[in-house]
Amino acid sequence: MASSDLVLGIDASTTAVKAIAFDETGTPQAQARATYPLHTPAPGFFEQDAEDWWTAFQDAVSTVCSGIGGDRVRALAIGVQRETFVPLATDGQPTHRAILWLDERARAEVAELGAEIGADRIHEITGKPPDPTPSLYAMAWLKKHRPDALSNAAMVVDVHGYLVHKLTGQWTTSLPAADPLGIVDVKAGAFDADLVAAAGLRLDQLPGLVPGGEKIGSLLPDHARALGLRDDVLVIAGAGDGQVTGLGLGAIGGDNAYLSIGSGIVTGMLSDSYRIDRAFRTLASSIGDGFMLETVIRSGMQFVDWVVNTTGQSIEALEDAALEIDPGSDGLLAVPYFAGVMNPYWDPAARGTFTGLSLAHTSGHLFRAVLEGLALEQAVATEAMEKSVGRRAQRFVACGGGLKSRILPKVMAATLKRPIAASPVEEGVALGAAILAARGAGWFDGVGPAIEAMVTPPDRIHAPDPALTAIYEPLVTIYRDLHPSVAPLQARLSARDTGVY
Repeated sequence: MASSDLVLGIDASTTAVKAIAFDETGTPQAQARATYPLHTPAPGFFEQDAEDWWTAFQDAVSTVCSGIGGDRVRALAIGVQRETFVPLATDGQPTHRAILWLDERARAEVAELGAEIGADRIHEITGKPPDPTPSLYAMAWLKKHRPDALSNAAMVVDVHGYLVHKLTGQWTTSLPAADPLGIVDVKAGAFDADLVAAAGLRLDQLPGLVPGGEKIGSLLPDHARALGLRDDVLVIAGAGDGQVTGLGLGAIGGDNAYLSIGSGIVTGMLSDSYRIDRAFRTLASSIGDGFMLETVIRSGMQFVDWVVNTTGQSIEALEDAALEIDPGSDGLLAVPYFAGVMNPYWDPAARGTFTGLSLAHTSGHLFRAVLEGLALEQAVATEAMEKSVGRRAQRFVACGGGLKSRILPKVMAATLKRPIAASPVEEGVALGAAILAARGAGWFDGVGPAIEAMVTPPDRIHAPDPALTAIYEPLVTIYRDLHPSVAPLQARLSARDTGVY
């Protein structure tokens, strides 16, 4: 038998499962990816078939094991898409398709539960102000519109809980994966009975919770054989993809904050104590200690994709044009609220705006303004979070597709007035999960030694350019006032279109 010298880090994202085998230095030895479809049965509805998650998991993991020899794997852990859940019957079959974090059907329930329970109370318990993203509100929508889906469910689980049950037969999930559902008392580390009832559920319909990094169990023999793994492989509790990304970048603790510039833009920092503020949302930490404070821009690189798709030009051509335009886009400002806004406004009626458009502006201006809008939004969000926390990150360790831009990292460094350290780690979720697996397997005494051994330090630093900072500093003050100025009008538009507000 070969030595157990590898762990599997799994990234079960919104579009695919990626499995990567890592050694104790964090070097990938093999990887595979399997995709699944997204269903949109109505505008604002986003669903998936849970069985597709398992099929993709099997495909990705078995492909990796066939390449490296599954008997070399000692443990695995999973990072998952957050706020996605599925109700399951006694036989494990879904009583309704999984509802995703992207879903916006429950706007009315956000308002109703905020009034019924109290928005401040929900925020205090869950660390998150009322907003369509947490699953609580979609669960309440099911209670109202598809009551059989919940009443006939023996168990309601997040993606992590679903895959863990398939692997081990246990109804168990990790606290940092389940916490974003919005029915968890984050400080207590347990489901909250009142919020569970408001969601239309009973406590016995929910899985057990364990901290991130703890051992859950071993593989069921039949599934182990099908995956090409030994049945003594340890399943270690993972976390939501946002929390575990910071771990994979080595940006947990100290003076670091992590910055993921993907479809959405997420930045976070570790807090030793539980604290809440509308400037951020509070989540259970992936490492079992402390709490993660996050800001989220829902439309990140999706906003960039929108410009590409709308203009019909390639991203390369648009960036070439944008590089010829002076910083500030000749007076054009873009607000990236194309999918509403979380912190600090928590306003699902919010929408994107362009201010200052003239006949002189071109598609290149539009593109540059979008990139600058993302950077200005991040600067405002970071300033608000750090003011509340009373602590300032000295640098941001970054990953994601936005780092490929020749403009965005430089503009972000200038608006944040701090270095953007570009991580060479391309799969932060998978590596973060692998770090949890390695620690759970006993390879390291703690997260710190695991990070030191497995995470490659940033290899590129985007330092803030004082000249750019001088240009963007006054724009930040203008940008900060843009949404409050138009929010009442957007609320009236939303009421006209939906009847909700």
